[in-house]
Amino acid sequence: MHLEREGIGHEVGVTERQQDCRGGRQWYVLRARSGMERKIAEQLKTEVSRLNYGELIGEVLVPVEKVYQLRNGKKVSKERVIYSGYVFVEAYLDERSLDFLLNFPDVYGFLSMARNGDPSPLREQEANRMLGRMDELASELELPVEPFQVGDLVRVVDGPFNTFTGVVSEVNEERKKLTVMVKIFERKTPLELSYMQVEKE
Repeated sequence: MHLEREGIGHEVGVTERQQDCRGGRQWYVLRARSGMERKIAEQLKTEVSRLNYGELIGEVLVPVEKVYQLRNGKKVSKERVIYSGYVFVEAYLDERSLDFLLNFPDVYGFLSMARNGDPSPLREQEANRMLGRMDELASELELPVEPFQVGDLVRVVDGPFNTFTGVVSEVNEERKKLTVMVKIFERKTPLELSYMQVEKE
């Protein structure tokens, strides 16, 4: 990658140069301090605006997804960083932007480097895959904070047996499934339900 040097008396006008920079932006992955990804991204955006680097650095993203936990038998949603320890930056690399990114607090460099020592951008296919729309991401179920146990009294909250109550007779941690004994027409009937279909009473 050639790192462009900008000197005094450059023939290209500011507007034309900005358009050239914006058109040449590519996606790069920064290695960042784990757990600080979103804070670093916000700080990057603030500094880009303050330094007027908008023509060099465009979007700064930390892809997240919505996941669910079970706490005290209740479903609780939260956002989780998908790629822990990484921040995605759309940038046109010249000496200014490269120095800015490499010396930013809690940033440890670029994920991928070419043989000549220059940062390697994501291929278009990689960028599309890794930065896909958030609403296309499948929600994942985390291990519950309070696992279900045999003998727990639960209430069905989803599906055709919604509002039925029963007792857990079997727990399959691997599949995140429960067997719950409920009364249907005065007869105890086993139902196989997912963790997300029940709540503790």
